Amino acid sequence: MDIVIRFLILIVVGAMIGGVTNYFAIKMLFRPLRPIYLWKWRLPFTPGLIPKRHDEMAEKLGQVVVEHLLTAEGLTAKFHDTQFQEELNTFVQREVNRFFDRDETLLSLAHSIGIENAEERLEQFVLEKLEEKYWDAIGSMRDKRIEQWLPGELQQFIDEKIPVLVDTLCVKAIEYFDSEEGKEKVGELIEHFLVDKGTLGNMVKMFLGNESLMNKVQPEIVKFFQQQTTRQLFEQIVRREWTSLKIKQLSDFDDKVNYEALLTWLKKNVVEQMNLPYIFESPLRELLAERNEWIVEELVPTFTRRMLDYAISKIDTIMEKLHLEDIVKVQVESFPLERLEEIVLTISSREFKMITYLGALLGGMIGAAQGIMFLLL
Repeated sequence: MDIVIRFLILIVVGAMIGGVTNYFAIKMLFRPLRPIYLWKWRLPFTPGLIPKRHDEMAEKLGQVVVEHLLTAEGLTAKFHDTQFQEELNTFVQREVNRFFDRDETLLSLAHSIGIENAEERLEQFVLEKLEEKYWDAIGSMRDKRIEQWLPGELQQFIDEKIPVLVDTLCVKAIEYFDSEEGKEKVGELIEHFLVDKGTLGNMVKMFLGNESLMNKVQPEIVKFFQQQTTRQLFEQIVRREWTSLKIKQLSDFDDKVNYEALLTWLKKNVVEQMNLPYIFESPLRELLAERNEWIVEELVPTFTRRMLDYAISKIDTIMEKLHLEDIVKVQVESFPLERLEEIVLTISSREFKMITYLGALLGGMIGAAQGIMFLLL
């Protein structure tokens, strides 16, 4: 009987030793969290394994994440995934539609991102750039012939339209001088001409009369503008003047052109055409009403695709600049050990219990083996 009790005691003691040993081994992974000192000497195995190797684990975990988990190849494959691209495109389209559903204006949007007086600042920026480009253009054109900076298509267009211009002028002249107003103007010109001639003019006027002269001269003027030779003459004159103008430099007109006044006029018209108060104060969905569908259905997919292509082409540089290894390291180092212990124990509680039970089982088996050896010896 004593032998059986001793045998059972050996089994129980062995099981307790094995179970308690494994239990404390598991606890010593996390506990104690800080080193324990006895006077000047630090007790062995303090702190626990994970607290002691916390910094080293954080560094190694960062390396593992960058080298094996979150890699450029993995992200590139994800970006190329058709389903991911469709989901991203759908998300962006949904957000754009949601944005258009709000009464957001450019002014409120600028204010929300910290830009004050956006309308005035944009107007000032545009006018400054306009003035800068204006004087740059004037400076670059002053010492060049007009034909050198005037677009060739425009020069060709003017050359082709000169006959049309001459025909129009002649037609308008015929209509004018054939009208009552034209006749009166001819009469006034004859009157002034005769007055300037003194006695001779008075004699002509006395014998022929102003009305008679007007009736004779006015048809001749109309016939003059109806003749083909007149049109050819006018065309030659216009072409000669146009050719003469093209070889002139802009600097030749400095005394005739007020560049400052022209710039002021240009600024005024640009401001009026921009109509910034309307643009900034109207809801974006109204400003873009005619373009909403195009933006959502065509612009957004194109923009999303190009952004993904750009991200793929720069993925190595982006990951290098992000310093993911350092981010993971800092996050792991700042993570509370108590919380880490709680997470690990929550996930692996059953496994840890099984390890404890296995230690007890092995301890009991060792105790039984010792009891058998004791009996045999």
